[in-house]
Amino acid sequence: MAGRERRSDAVANRDRIVEAARAELSESNGAVDDLKLHKVAKAAGVGQGTLYRHFPTREHLLAEVYRHELAQLVDAVAPLLAEHPPLRALSCWMRRLVEYARVKRGVMAAIEASAWRDVHSEQHHRLDEALGTLLDQGKAAGQVRQEVDATDVVLLLGALTRLPESEWDARAPTIVTIIVDGLRPR
Repeated sequence: MAGRERRSDAVANRDRIVEAARAELSESNGAVDDLKLHKVAKAAGVGQGTLYRHFPTREHLLAEVYRHELAQLVDAVAPLLAEHPPLRALSCWMRRLVEYARVKRGVMAAIEASAWRDVHSEQHHRLDEALGTLLDQGKAAGQVRQEVDATDVVLLLGALTRLPESEWDARAPTIVTIIVDGLRPR
């Protein structure tokens, strides 16, 4: 019984560390150079030893933030479709994607290439499936052009990667609006 308690405490500590790192990254617009691990530990209410026991390097922590953000993004699809018509759900989801991309931009710049390949191969298909589900629902409702697929939308979203950070807040929502408008049937 005591082992289970420690395990649940360990899980809670790990979750708080990830959330504190995510909050720090959001606050700094994904600037990973500004991510101070001692500040993350303090914000999570754990010692630095606990942080390093869960995440031996900054890259390990950043990879987990990425996984966490991606899981939240993917898990948002069903509730959004339950709450909104398909095209509106897609629009809401894409706006969340913009926030995710803000964090991901800094996170991905900091993770070494080999770690990125591992994270990417594990998780990327989930993002494609989530987007595909939204598009399929939109097509079934007659709100999304039939010829559009997830790859088309991902290519269009690639414009976000070319935005300078100074223009992100002003331009990212406009780009999403233009993409969603382009998905509507003629």
